[in-house]
Amino acid sequence: MLTRRRLLHSLSAAATATLALPEPRAWAAVGHGPVVHPAAKADAIIVLWMAGGMAAPDTFDPKKYKPFEKGLAVKDVISTFPAIPTTIDGVQICDGLPEIAKVLDRGTLIRSHVQPDLGSILHSRHQYHWHTGYVPPQTVACPHIGAWMSRVLGPRNPVMPAFVNIGQRLEGIGENEEIKAFTTAGFFGSEFGPMNLPFPEQAALAVRPPKGMEPGRFASRYEHFKKLVARSPQREFASDYHQESMLRSLDNAHRLLGATERDAFDITLEPKEVLERYDVGGDAGRFGRGCLLARRLVENGARYVEVTTEYIPFVHWDTHDRGHETVARLHGHIDRPIAALVRDLESRGLLDRTLVVIASEFSRDMITEGQPGSRANDQANSPKDFLQQPNHYGQHRHFTGGSTVVLFGGGVKKGFVYGRTADERPCVAVENPVTISDLHATLFSAMGMSPKTVYDIEGRPFYATEDGKGKPVEAIFT
Repeated sequence: MLTRRRLLHSLSAAATATLALPEPRAWAAVGHGPVVHPAAKADAIIVLWMAGGMAAPDTFDPKKYKPFEKGLAVKDVISTFPAIPTTIDGVQICDGLPEIAKVLDRGTLIRSHVQPDLGSILHSRHQYHWHTGYVPPQTVACPHIGAWMSRVLGPRNPVMPAFVNIGQRLEGIGENEEIKAFTTAGFFGSEFGPMNLPFPEQAALAVRPPKGMEPGRFASRYEHFKKLVARSPQREFASDYHQESMLRSLDNAHRLLGATERDAFDITLEPKEVLERYDVGGDAGRFGRGCLLARRLVENGARYVEVTTEYIPFVHWDTHDRGHETVARLHGHIDRPIAALVRDLESRGLLDRTLVVIASEFSRDMITEGQPGSRANDQANSPKDFLQQPNHYGQHRHFTGGSTVVLFGGGVKKGFVYGRTADERPCVAVENPVTISDLHATLFSAMGMSPKTVYDIEGRPFYATEDGKGKPVEAIFT
């Protein structure tokens, strides 16, 4: 079994080895034909990441429902929320998401997203797979899909970072080292990596010189800092390309500090009524504030923005206990902000060219761990026969056989449902399964990038989708 410790060791070794690699070059440069990129349907993408395993039967793919009562047979209930109608005729989602239900006619539901059975269910491992397209461990540090778009498509605005990650702390929480492993540009180099903004309400501070420091003094300190980086002892472990990439990333950050676009990071500049549409208050409003920040960044030229509910083991969507109670709370965190984001982009004329994606590393189920036939260890303590306590009512087990991805804008059909999961347990995808490779191919294609894009890494091809085999789901596009 691949434990967290073994996984982290493998990822660290790959990251260290990657620093010594020369510049990755397009595979066509070494004698192969050029990759043909499709016409772009979107200029920017906002991924709303439901970290920890969002249960499709309790969000976007409702099944049979019974309220909790002591002694309730688990086999008799799949969803722990009743279904409510949406603006798509005949399509329902779960109670607790009424605002999203009102805007669903602007988007597409993919109800047949599937993940592989990796033998052991580690959140960090599945999140690495979803974000890079590759199952860890790998011999090199694989780039995040945001880094692929940053490298291949370039910035929309040369002042703005092309790739921004909002809402996830990379220090001081469980599994932070594993999260860092996929929140990078990998072998592409630092300049294509994310700008990390864990607290959206503090984002403006990240693009201002230190308080009280005069511009000239700050510029002088910056030049001295660059020289220190250039002389760092760690240079001996990094290739010239990666050293230069680090320095270019510093230059990019410094340029932003003096640009008017830095105001995009200050959500307090929004009118009070707009702030109230996104912000549900307190720590619960952090995701909503991240959605508002994402809209401002895309509006000012960011290319890939990811907003997360934040992955912390056994918190948020990682519902190993009190699943129903926790998801009811999370409905309140995401419902109003996501609907506000869709409406806001639409009213500003941005939705048609901005792809909004709601996704998670896998779904959840009351009974099945992994998928039917999986040998993955059961990591939940809740009973599989009869419910005795309210805290057992909910989706506690990781389920990889079928989940839902929601897409808005960016050329996708409006009011469309693609794929289906079984109505009865096990709720596996039974129509048009969409793998991670195919989902990535769909996102890349929407953004005008071929899923067969390939770079030369020490004489070997490395593709945007695994082996270049990802196929976009053309049926979802207009």
